[in-house]
Amino acid sequence: MSLKNGRHVIFDVLRRKYVALTPEEWVRQHFVHYLIEHKNYPKGLLGNEVELRIGEKRLRCDTVLYSQTLQPLMIIEYKSPEIEVTQRVFNQISTYNMLLHVDYLIVSNGLQHYCCKMDYDQGTYRFLREVPEYSEVLGML
Repeated sequence: MSLKNGRHVIFDVLRRKYVALTPEEWVRQHFVHYLIEHKNYPKGLLGNEVELRIGEKRLRCDTVLYSQTLQPLMIIEYKSPEIEVTQRVFNQISTYNMLLHVDYLIVSNGLQHYCCKMDYDQGTYRFLREVPEYSEVLGML
């Protein structure tokens, strides 16, 4: 964390630049580091602030995990710690998933984390006890 023009900023290892340190950004940076350092996710296959388009409308996924062939595998949505994770947050990430059709959805406010594994054949999903290791995500391909 540093100061730039009197504002707190933090270095985003994925975007390779300093960004404003908002409460949501604090959650993002900690979660990304958790994925890389503790769950062995390759930094080069994660993207922050990934833009999606539906007609003229532009949406931004907070973080997307890609396969080595650049197919989206996971969408992660972050909220500030004071924001409760509700159905509305899941509706937001589900909108993104209509476009990306990933295997995993994660929502975190830094205090609570929810991870779902999608089952498109059955038209269902199941909540996982914890965020899977990167090798587990690959094992599901």
